[in-house]
Amino acid sequence: MSSTSTSALTRLTVVESRLFLREPSGAFFAILFPAVLLTVLGLVMPWADQPFDVTDPVLSQVNGITGYAPTVLALAVATVALSSFPTTIGNYRGRGVLKRLSTTPVPPSRILVAQVLVNLGALLVAAVLMYVLGAAVVGVAAPADPLVLLLALVMTVLAAFAVGSVIAALAPTAAAATAWGMSVYFASLFFAGVWLPLPLMPDVIQTIAGYTPLGAGSEALAAAWWGQPFPTTSLLVMAVWTVIGVPVAARLFRWS
Repeated sequence: MSSTSTSALTRLTVVESRLFLREPSGAFFAILFPAVLLTVLGLVMPWADQPFDVTDPVLSQVNGITGYAPTVLALAVATVALSSFPTTIGNYRGRGVLKRLSTTPVPPSRILVAQVLVNLGALLVAAVLMYVLGAAVVGVAAPADPLVLLLALVMTVLAAFAVGSVIAALAPTAAAATAWGMSVYFASLFFAGVWLPLPLMPDVIQTIAGYTPLGAGSEALAAAWWGQPFPTTSLLVMAVWTVIGVPVAARLFRWS
């Protein structure tokens, strides 16, 4: 990337950051929502201080609220990548912002990358806040492999945003972006283990989930947090989604 392109991306990212912080609901769901959700679950759910899975030698050493922490992170990523992000781009398209940008040298890939960078930063802050508040209030245990957890979170964000980018690239209006995004969102939540933790699902569902962006992300986040073996397969799955999804979104991007 040339210095001119880097400078353009930097300026665009700064602008997107300011717009992001001006939208209270978006900032809340990206930064505060995981900490609030995990803490509330820990306070009201009777299973929070019980072993997460008594049949598993590793998970029996993890309390319920710690076991649910990776799922909450995956939920936060899905909320931003598949709900907020496509709607934001849809709003830009509906208000003519993208049409005006189309007359500049800025390619679609820069807009998508700027959005990913802003939201990745927000979600990294969210993960730290979630752990700090969860540990202080409801006894969430520290991640067993923090560096692997960081890698897993970054890859989860990239894979989820690859899917969200395709939706954002094609949806003609904000309403369409919301409808398409929410359809994928709810399906992704199932495979991420939000409705039922992945270790408790039938083997066939776990296998299918492992090949979806959020399912693989949830598995990688869980492996890092619980101290399970390095999640090579899950990370590779997310890398494939990212490498395919982002170029496809850039190629199919509609300015208006």
